[in-house]
Amino acid sequence: MTGTGMLAVLVLGLSLSAGAAQFTLGQLLGAMANSRHGAATFTEKKYIAILDQPVESSGELLFVPPARLEKRTLKPKVETLVLDGDVLTVERQMQKHVLQLKDYPEVAGMTESIRATLAGDREALERVYRLGLEGGRDGWTLVLTPLDTRVASVIARIRMEGARDEVRTVEILQADGDRSVMSVRKGPGP
Repeated sequence: MTGTGMLAVLVLGLSLSAGAAQFTLGQLLGAMANSRHGAATFTEKKYIAILDQPVESSGELLFVPPARLEKRTLKPKVETLVLDGDVLTVERQMQKHVLQLKDYPEVAGMTESIRATLAGDREALERVYRLGLEGGRDGWTLVLTPLDTRVASVIARIRMEGARDEVRTVEILQADGDRSVMSVRKGPGP
């Protein structure tokens, strides 16, 4: 084999190795779809322009594939949000509100981002967002940028960070500049 031929084989081998090592959106969402997510705890900080300090909350999350997501805030005030299929139920201070997501596309876009990511549902995500993935299997960042103008009027972007099939941080940047950062830890609450 000539020197040029060996060089070509070496370059081809390196580019195949680099391609094989690349972590893709399909691999991430496939891992998420095959995961048994179950329960997690969360802490969340909401940074609101008119407040000097962030608003902090904590509680429990539960995901039951493919379509049920529950967020139970325990501190500072008890509040429960249950997304089941296309219905969002909000309970707080002994009041219950039921919303059909088809009537609230802005809310649907925000809630679907988390649920569809956990379910590994690429089609649902790509209906609402442009997806960008950086990093590798052991440390990835998924950025969701709204495609729909109604969703974009509320959400500028959603940034999720995690490792393997676990979401560890969800940052939601709203169109008005306010943002929330939720840290998630797998496993049941206290």
